[in-house]
Amino acid sequence: MDKHTSKDEGIGLKKMKEHQQNRKLVSSELGDLFANYLGDSLYACVFEHHLQVVEDDEVKDFIQLALDKSKKHIRIIAEIYKKEGIPVPEGFGEQDIRKDAPRLFGDLFMVFYITEMARAGLVTYGSAFSTSYRQDIVDYFKSRINETIEIYIKGSELLLSKGVDISSPTIPYPKKVDFVDKDSFVSLIAGKSRPLTALEIKHLQININTNTLGKAMMLAFSQVASSEKVKKYFKEGVKVATNQMEQLSTYLMKDNLPVPQAVDEHVTDSTIAPFSDKLMLYHTSLANAIGIQNYGMAISKMMRHDIHAQMALLSAQIAKYANEGLYITINRGWLEEPPTAADREELAK
Repeated sequence: MDKHTSKDEGIGLKKMKEHQQNRKLVSSELGDLFANYLGDSLYACVFEHHLQVVEDDEVKDFIQLALDKSKKHIRIIAEIYKKEGIPVPEGFGEQDIRKDAPRLFGDLFMVFYITEMARAGLVTYGSAFSTSYRQDIVDYFKSRINETIEIYIKGSELLLSKGVDISSPTIPYPKKVDFVDKDSFVSLIAGKSRPLTALEIKHLQININTNTLGKAMMLAFSQVASSEKVKKYFKEGVKVATNQMEQLSTYLMKDNLPVPQAVDEHVTDSTIAPFSDKLMLYHTSLANAIGIQNYGMAISKMMRHDIHAQMALLSAQIAKYANEGLYITINRGWLEEPPTAADREELAK
């Protein structure tokens, strides 16, 4: 690239930004910014609690990094809202944390939690970036992707240094190029199925990890929730996650592949809530959304009909559980309404 080309591109970018200064945010940008604000305000609360009770210095530095990122995101989105004349969402804050509460999770769980949230964030931010059009919003989500990559890499490396490997299992390298010539590659023949493909292994493990994290969270939340109805909901979440882990693990075990281990042991026996019921319910809805999102991606990569069908059933199970939580949230007056299209029929009245 010569100097003239670089200069012309710089001028072009400047003109584009000037042209977009008065452009209104479109629906996809409004929706993603709102979800990002609520999510990061929740994560900031969780990280604040972790930071107060963490014991390992390396883990503490990692949590501080994640907290700083979340606080920065909240500030930037709030500035965008104010510039556009949009009310800043309430989200979550000091009222949703009990600062003197003892630890609810062990240090290793904190690292696993942040790393798995980063994994999900890569998908979420990638989607938001691909449907952003105003340059400042494009730049914002582009930087979020880069930051999330940084956190995911640091989390994976920190887990590995502590003896926890979250990578997929190894399988033999292909020895030659081959083509499928039998229907049994996609369907059961005489009750037998072919070995799993590399991508099927990958998505089985991702979904087991998601449910492993979800089960531990539901266990912890069920111990500390103040409302009996909310406590019962979290207990049901433990059952849902356990069932999902068992169903998915069966496929790996049939091929003599290792199954990701549960992290229940990293949940303490504390019964004092560090978070409000409102925060824990919303966090559960985020976990449910991540689970459904993961199954959607997995189903698109599954070539074996039996796994494809099983994942569709498991996704429906999570959706049903998520709806139950949504009704509780609405009935408590805790669901903050996202940006919506105009109700033309109501306006016409």
